[in-house]
Amino acid sequence: MKNSKVILFLFLLGISKHILAQPVERLVKVIVAADHSDWTYKKGEKVKFTLSVFKNGNLVKDAKVRYEIGLEKQTPIKKETLTLATGTQMIDAGTLQVPGFLRCVAIAEVDNKEYRNLSTAGFDPLQITPTIENPTDFDDFWNNALVDLAKVPMDAKMTLIPERCTEKVNVYQVNLQNYKIGTRLYGILCVPKKEGKYPALLQVPGAGVRAYTGDIANAEKGIITFQIGIHGIPVTMDPSVYLDLGSGILKEYFNHNLDDRDRFFYKRVYIGCVRANDFLTSLPQFDGVNLAVTGGSQGGALSIVTAALDKRVKNLGAFYPALSDVTGYLSERAGGWPHYFDKANMAYNNTKEKLKTLGYYDVVNFAKRLKVPGFYSWGFNDETCPPTSMYAVYNSITAPKELFLALETGHWTYPEQNEKMTNWLLGKLKSN
Repeated sequence: MKNSKVILFLFLLGISKHILAQPVERLVKVIVAADHSDWTYKKGEKVKFTLSVFKNGNLVKDAKVRYEIGLEKQTPIKKETLTLATGTQMIDAGTLQVPGFLRCVAIAEVDNKEYRNLSTAGFDPLQITPTIENPTDFDDFWNNALVDLAKVPMDAKMTLIPERCTEKVNVYQVNLQNYKIGTRLYGILCVPKKEGKYPALLQVPGAGVRAYTGDIANAEKGIITFQIGIHGIPVTMDPSVYLDLGSGILKEYFNHNLDDRDRFFYKRVYIGCVRANDFLTSLPQFDGVNLAVTGGSQGGALSIVTAALDKRVKNLGAFYPALSDVTGYLSERAGGWPHYFDKANMAYNNTKEKLKTLGYYDVVNFAKRLKVPGFYSWGFNDETCPPTSMYAVYNSITAPKELFLALETGHWTYPEQNEKMTNWLLGKLKSN
């Protein structure tokens, strides 16, 4: 049983890092393509999708396909089952009269197996506005939290991990005191061995409960890297421990104390990211100037939050940020992960207390306060962090920003996205 847990954990670890792997190729491929090459339309402009089914590189004649069209995460407005005589067919999908996204999901049945794919058309996405409330005392709330953090001794402890060290890099597990006495924050620190001063990169995690190995590759390029966990537990334990915690006390941690803004789970997380920067900037090897933060999904959210809260951060890189405009569902459109107000959660979460709390934690309200350059990347087909929610964040940013779209990606990235993000961050970190 223990061995099976370890195997499962390693599999989950491989797919749950902040940049997820591209889906595995399958024998049969369903292609759904919007008729504009950039998948982008003006309000009122009609979109057509082409459905195609391939096997061994050839169209599958008489392929049976059922499809549905609708707003992301909403009830479909059109459903139909077709037989594609030639293996491909164009369908009319209609339009939107307001900024947003219209999605076509197609499922083909070939040799008694089902194959699924989708395409998403954006209608004036740069005009999408957020729905989340901006509390009048938002700045006071977080300024007070940072003042309280400054009163808590960091009590940093570093433990060398000899088996992970390389010829160029020392690797440590780090243990810090977080937002109040007795709470801890753990992470993996990688520091270049060569004497000198270096820029620093904080790497914040995607959702889940797992171990971390550290970013040795970028440390070998002359960057201090600090990869943190958010749960206040060591990040080098036996894999079975994380599986047990993720199925036990940390299950759905993102809901913990949602009705109380001071006790909500993410308060310790947001403050903990600033505490991680306290540690990074205290290192004698830090160059004193160049500090950046990056992550994807939950980590994309934390990147934006950290850069907004901490003036020491000079740049940020975010893949598909979660926790973005989560109240979208209350305006009959998609909200961000973890989908507090979708059909499954609406009845439980739609309370005055929880809505109030979320105003202090939604990424939109941090995005409005960003002052530093950021690089962002996502795709239109993301079903975990719907593009409507991410554009609500992006359109709220007045700081310098760049968006690299990989349209067909879902909640994963192509190597080209990772390369562009890394090059952008390293270029900024090493610019001074």
